[in-house]
Amino acid sequence: MISRRFALVTAVYLATFMAVLDISIVNMALPTLQTALNTDLAGLQWVVDAYALCLSAFMLSAGPFSDRYGYKRCWLAGVALFTVSSGLCALAPNLTVLLVGRVAQGMAGALLIPGALSILSHAFPDPRSRAHAIGGLSSFSALSLIIGPLLGGVLVDTVGWPSIFLLNLPLGVAVLVLGGISIPERRHPRHAALDPAGQLLAVLALGALTFGLIAAGEHGWTHALPRYALLTALLGMVAFVWVESRVARPVLPLALFRHGEFSRANVASFVLGFSAYSSLFFFSLFLQRIQGYGPAEAGLRMMPQFVLSGLASILFGRLHQRFTLSSLLIAGYLLMGGAMTLMVLLDATTDYRWVGLLFALLGAGMGLAVPGTGLAVMNAVPPERAAIASAVINALRQTGMAVGIALMGSLMSTQAIRHLSAASGDPVLARQAVTGATPAPELNDIATQLTAALGSGFHLAMAVAGAAGLLTAALLIGARRMAAVPEPAV
Repeated sequence: MISRRFALVTAVYLATFMAVLDISIVNMALPTLQTALNTDLAGLQWVVDAYALCLSAFMLSAGPFSDRYGYKRCWLAGVALFTVSSGLCALAPNLTVLLVGRVAQGMAGALLIPGALSILSHAFPDPRSRAHAIGGLSSFSALSLIIGPLLGGVLVDTVGWPSIFLLNLPLGVAVLVLGGISIPERRHPRHAALDPAGQLLAVLALGALTFGLIAAGEHGWTHALPRYALLTALLGMVAFVWVESRVARPVLPLALFRHGEFSRANVASFVLGFSAYSSLFFFSLFLQRIQGYGPAEAGLRMMPQFVLSGLASILFGRLHQRFTLSSLLIAGYLLMGGAMTLMVLLDATTDYRWVGLLFALLGAGMGLAVPGTGLAVMNAVPPERAAIASAVINALRQTGMAVGIALMGSLMSTQAIRHLSAASGDPVLARQAVTGATPAPELNDIATQLTAALGSGFHLAMAVAGAAGLLTAALLIGARRMAAVPEPAV
């Protein structure tokens, strides 16, 4: 009979694996989903962003919610919701139902991912044992990102796109059983800091921002719909900051951002999501729609990014013994920004050796940036604020990914439409072809032009992502130089 502690660790690892896997595995099914559900590029952006948006918007409330209602109860409720919503996604007959399932998955993931750290920390009071347990959790998270694209591609090619969601059903049932018998219940109602106004405004602002950016790519930046949505997002953000600065126990403690190191690390975390995490969406489209590979082949070709990311993360501790945290962070963001900037040179005929090399450089940069950014945030706050700091950095990273897919996806779409309009002389056909509103057989006459147009859009998206990474490296270099300048004697 398995021990209670082993069952607890297994449940937490599997649940985190399941939640993080859904960040990467879905990207490999995007072109297939576009055909199966008869949707356009904006619909594909929402398939990924609905999950990321709810994950980021509700993550800050997970801790206070668990304090009030019980950590075990909330975490298991998250597992159950994630499992049921995965089944809904697999059975979705259209895009609307799929998006409802993705929203539910994101809300459930917001309970699962931060709750895992809390459960492990409580189960392993000894610092050394706790470090091993949390290290294993990080390895499982990295493993899910590594195998997600490959597993997703194989499943889509051999079984069909619903299988990427059906995979969560047996995992979810196993987690419910193991977690139910092993996780002790605890609650801290006096510490609960529910902030319904702040939570509502966060969802409103992020949702309006994402909707406005995606609508801009679909209808154009001068259309009334994106303009009103972006105005709503701006007003929502202003109201959110106003509320958070006045409530006694806010969902986002703004006082933390008075610390320069904490603010810089969270800006870096946002860029990490904006540039690197969102790249899966664009790489899937590049490999499948521009270079013409199938889902399984595309997943295999993305492996250098995740393998190098995992290796660099494993070596991070040793590297930190020889180099300063600042140096490792700067190197990570320089590699990320440089690799993505060089991707503007890729096209439909580029030899895979160059594509794979840039994927590997990006992965190495991520392997330095992810643990380095997390460590920088933890170093910037006192121990009693570690939990909320962890929630903030994760929420901003997921927000960055949602905004990155929405903004760069719209830029890619707009640039591709502009390019194809000039080449074909038919702006209406160009918009329909790029967004996927025109049936594939009708595109045979402009197939080559469409590929070149999508490549042009991909180049613009990568230029923006690369610039964000390089600017972050410049910010970190400037901060280090300022810290090295001695204060003048008084």
